Amino acid sequence: MMTQAFYTGLSGLMSQQTAIDIEADNIANISTIGFRGSNAEFASLFERTVVSTMDHSSVGIGSRVQTSSINMQNGAIQLTDRNTDLAISDEGWFGIKDGDNRLFTRAGNFMFDSNSDLVNSDGMYVLGTMANNIEGNVLKKEVLQTQLGDISQQQTLRFPKSLSYPPVSTTHTSFLGNLGVDDETRVFGAVAIDPQNNKNNLKLHFTKSAKQPQEGVQWDIVATTQSLNGETIYDTQKGSAIFNEEGALVSYSIADIDNNGSKIAIDLGDGYNGIVSMNIPYSAGSSQSDGTIGGELVGYEINRNAEVIATFTNGMQSSVGKIALYHFNNEQGLDKISSSTYQESSNSGRAQFYKDSNGNNILGSSVMNFQLETSNVTMSSSLTQLIILQRSYDSNSKVVSTADQMMQKALNMDA
Repeated sequence: MMTQAFYTGLSGLMSQQTAIDIEADNIANISTIGFRGSNAEFASLFERTVVSTMDHSSVGIGSRVQTSSINMQNGAIQLTDRNTDLAISDEGWFGIKDGDNRLFTRAGNFMFDSNSDLVNSDGMYVLGTMANNIEGNVLKKEVLQTQLGDISQQQTLRFPKSLSYPPVSTTHTSFLGNLGVDDETRVFGAVAIDPQNNKNNLKLHFTKSAKQPQEGVQWDIVATTQSLNGETIYDTQKGSAIFNEEGALVSYSIADIDNNGSKIAIDLGDGYNGIVSMNIPYSAGSSQSDGTIGGELVGYEINRNAEVIATFTNGMQSSVGKIALYHFNNEQGLDKISSSTYQESSNSGRAQFYKDSNGNNILGSSVMNFQLETSNVTMSSSLTQLIILQRSYDSNSKVVSTADQMMQKALNMDA
């Protein structure tokens, strides 16, 4: 029995020391972004059942730390001043790549490095889906939202340092305004983008026709496209417009006009929607054109849908990639690699994506930018637990000391 007391106390000292080390690690990482604390779980080495007339009980002969479980409670949210700082509102893990290893983390303190790769604070590459709308250094297509690809196809998010938004030529221009009824020349204008990324003028000159219809009024139209300084005229087209007695547009005819290499369809509207010729004061009118002037990259940002957004000098934006969120059947089974990184194991199961009702891969949780998830360890609870473990360690030390005294008395009795 005295020997058993030695082993019981010794196993207690060892298990309590392990638990103290775990709690000390929790306290040491109380300021670590994305850190999740661990709890020591104890188990008996052996138990012997004791049966008496009054009760059935068991006597243990030692303990050990069976495992250290991860505390899955989310940490507090901390506001930051960087849109590349991300926090996950619910469950889920960011994927990062360290060499050939795929790891997982809750720490979203990301940044773009000197090569415009999205990395974490340790320089590991963040995994996600590229929008595949960049060819060389040119954005080929504007994408509102990138669809998350297959889990096996997630890759490092790498973007060019310089990126151009190509010009989109104007193909359609609509006009709105009142010509009035006076026999005076009226001019309406619009800005038109050509394939060379130039802003040009599209002008319509309205003059009353020499021959008028029996009812209503007819105007002759001369359309021109020219450079902003007026030095170069690209094309001239002529047509006419007929209005009824109330001034509503009945019909018009004018061919598409060339704009330094692209054709523009001229839209005068219909009825009272567009150009009218009414006996009310003349208005300067307005116009609306499609097309976009080209622009150069201002920078990359990350929005609340985990989309990597490219912003350009022309005010346009496009998604160029999407950060992935991974999920596990058993998060407790993840293997801890460092203070805030984990690796999948046979206990956690394979990483997976959530899907919507149409079978498309989705994040499964909201991602908040300008925010970081702090450690889920609180100083008050950890210090309390550390005091309890220290007292348990002292108690086991007392067991060893008492067993030693009993052994010395037994040896003295034999003497």
